[in-house]
Amino acid sequence: MIWIWLIAATLIVVLTPRFGLLAFYKVWKSAKEREQLEDALKHLLDREQQGRHASPESLAGTLNLSRAKVTRLISDMEAQGLLETRGTQLHLTAEGERWAMHVVRAHRLWERYLVDEARMPLNKIHGEAHRREHSFTDAQLDELDAALGHPTRDPHGDPIPTREGKMPSVERMPITARQAEGPVRIVHIEDEPAIAYEQILAAGLRLGQVIRMIEKTPQRVVLSDGEAEYRLAPAVAANIEVEPLPESEIAKANAISLADLPDNQPGEILQLDDAVQGFTRRRFLDLGLTPGAIVYPELGNFFGDPRAYRVRGTLIALRKDQASQIWVKEVHTETP
Repeated sequence: MIWIWLIAATLIVVLTPRFGLLAFYKVWKSAKEREQLEDALKHLLDREQQGRHASPESLAGTLNLSRAKVTRLISDMEAQGLLETRGTQLHLTAEGERWAMHVVRAHRLWERYLVDEARMPLNKIHGEAHRREHSFTDAQLDELDAALGHPTRDPHGDPIPTREGKMPSVERMPITARQAEGPVRIVHIEDEPAIAYEQILAAGLRLGQVIRMIEKTPQRVVLSDGEAEYRLAPAVAANIEVEPLPESEIAKANAISLADLPDNQPGEILQLDDAVQGFTRRRFLDLGLTPGAIVYPELGNFFGDPRAYRVRGTLIALRKDQASQIWVKEVHTETP
């Protein structure tokens, strides 16, 4: 009799509609199918933004699926009105593009959060953002977007789609394709392949940095920010995309960071660094650290960090890594 009761108990645990193992398996299977479908939508959108179109072969390679499984996936997506097949090409429908934009928006907002607030290393955020991107509704993304201060770019420099599903246009080119001389700003660092991305980060290059290309040969590309030189293989350097330096950035070239402002020397804020995004940017603005504000270094710290500053009549403390992201020029005025 005992074994009958054990079998019955096992069946209850496995087959209970809401809480049994079978129920958990169904939930897991549904989540995996949604993730696979959304990854397929992102692949199609990425191809279309490159001026190309996906194919069953490219989809199979990206998702690491057999041709039979890809054929079933394409059939399911066609039935849902997400894509159309034209010969060997796969095309997103309007609904497919809307859904794909939602996933891209979720991914890039999560990457912004993981860097700005979770302080996760840049080379770790892609996988974590990919894990989280499949579970948020539009309303939840709107809340995250607002909490982050409505950032326009992710930590790699890619534009973040709007809540209406529009992708802001970005004019940029690989540093290796640039012919004109003069300073440029890094606006995007491609994170694939991962090995090239890690080499760029290890070299010390970052988003928003102002650089010049001082040498380009078939063997190497040498970049400089005025203080250090960065030597990369051309194939690696091609993952760095830049834009010409605007007038505001030219002014910053003659500025110093707030962290380098001498004691008792007031400074006028010129701008916040482009690397300051999300909650951190909003906090800086809430503290009165806006362009044109005068900042006075005041109380020192025995250990040197954090340092106290007076701005708009309020005393605040900033760590060195925070102050280094605020660009100022020295001014001659009386200390209050």
